[in-house]
Amino acid sequence: MKRKSKYSVCVVGAGAVGIEMLRVLWQRRFPIENLKVFARSSRDIDVDGRKVSVEVVGADGFAGVDIALFAGTEGEKGAAVTFAPEAVKRGAVVIDNGADFRMDPKVPLVVPEVNPGDIKKHQGIIANPNCSTIQLVVALWPIYKKAGIKRIIVTTLQAASGAGRGALEQLKDETSQIVSGGFADLNLKHQKKALSQQLAFNVFPQIGGFAEGGYTSEEWKLVRETHKILHDDKIKISATTVRVPVRTGHSESVYIETGKPLDPQQAREILSKSAGIVVVDDPKNNLYPMPKDSEGRDETFVGRIRRDHFEKKGLWLWVVADNLRKGAATNAIQIAEELIK
Repeated sequence: MKRKSKYSVCVVGAGAVGIEMLRVLWQRRFPIENLKVFARSSRDIDVDGRKVSVEVVGADGFAGVDIALFAGTEGEKGAAVTFAPEAVKRGAVVIDNGADFRMDPKVPLVVPEVNPGDIKKHQGIIANPNCSTIQLVVALWPIYKKAGIKRIIVTTLQAASGAGRGALEQLKDETSQIVSGGFADLNLKHQKKALSQQLAFNVFPQIGGFAEGGYTSEEWKLVRETHKILHDDKIKISATTVRVPVRTGHSESVYIETGKPLDPQQAREILSKSAGIVVVDDPKNNLYPMPKDSEGRDETFVGRIRRDHFEKKGLWLWVVADNLRKGAATNAIQIAEELIK
């Protein structure tokens, strides 16, 4: 990309991630000359007191655009499949938050703290990883560089906002009904639920559809995307993904077996010095990462670092991040920042 002082940028999608992309662009003062927002329908939206005009997405709208940020929708083939190639034809570099291009061998899958060099390999499209993958690899990359990682076992506890605005509304409505004593008719009022199960006062171990080996598509994303980002498909990875009644902020319980022994204090020191990571690990004072504290933040938070008493190369970590920001919008804008360097 030709270096400029300012760039023409568009955001495709005006849902939760698209709006967060606008916030992050403004907050990080990305050098914007012209900003457009596209969606399926035209309308005006309010983002933190700013009026934003949304235009109907169309191929010709990408003329003159330098960077096209596609907000993406997990599990659906949408705007990126149709319009990303059109944007590239017109000279834009596409950064796509959806799942459509992530495993394409010609498309780099990037987390800037981990593999920024892969950006140079792009042929017009750069993929943003799945939200759970992003915070996982940010937390594990410094350890991987120091001691190697042979095995990862991860259980995610993923917030409603990861499933979109409809899931947030479902959580809000179900919670309101239950608090009001409406257990009996809860399911009747949610015949068109965004999520397959009740979320309020409940957790369920399914994100995505069930696929190979009884694992869900979300669980396979964690495996395959981590392999691609780290350029190491020899790591043994097993995942369980769980939806929890949290508004925003994904949590992960992560077990790793390193190549070389690494004690918890060494791990804390390595992580504390690493970009994009905040270590919160003082259990004696009840200090550890929580999703409520990550909301609105761009860092990945790590705590509960402890050794497996039965395996000298085994470590446990607890990893938390805002799934709408670092897990989506912020990571995309960080890719754009690297792109224009």
